[in-house]
Amino acid sequence: MKINSSLFSLSRLAPLSGRKALAAAVLGATALTGCYVVPVQPGQPPVTSSTVYVTPAIPASTTFSARLYPANDAAKVYGMVGAVVTNDMNGRGTFTTNINGESFTGEATRIAGSPVREGVANGSGNRGSYISCRYQMNSSTMGTGQCKLSNGAQFTMHVGG
Repeated sequence: MKINSSLFSLSRLAPLSGRKALAAAVLGATALTGCYVVPVQPGQPPVTSSTVYVTPAIPASTTFSARLYPANDAAKVYGMVGAVVTNDMNGRGTFTTNINGESFTGEATRIAGSPVREGVANGSGNRGSYISCRYQMNSSTMGTGQCKLSNGAQFTMHVGG
């Protein structure tokens, strides 16, 4: 590359002292430098790399229906009762049912370390009653158990289906 600039002619730098001439030459050369990006293979797009981070999916909750069948005389007056268990897939969930016009809400929790996947479900009613259940899951979506109301009514529970 040939530079045709009067800035670098010796006649222009001659009257300057040695240090000033060197400084002028460096300054002029620096002013003409630049940064270039040249592809390795012309016509090819530049190669880029990227890192993709995958966040583990949060387990979705699963909702199961449950049926409570009368198991003693005190429960016969209610007949079969429907309930809903929502499992958060981390060993906990919610339990809701409506018995004789009273709404019960509470938790369902698996018993940690249980080899037969046992759990408990408890709910309190909006009129002051409560229900306590114990269950055992036979598979990931089906199970059986027993429930007892605070007034002594007992039910056999079937989860899933």
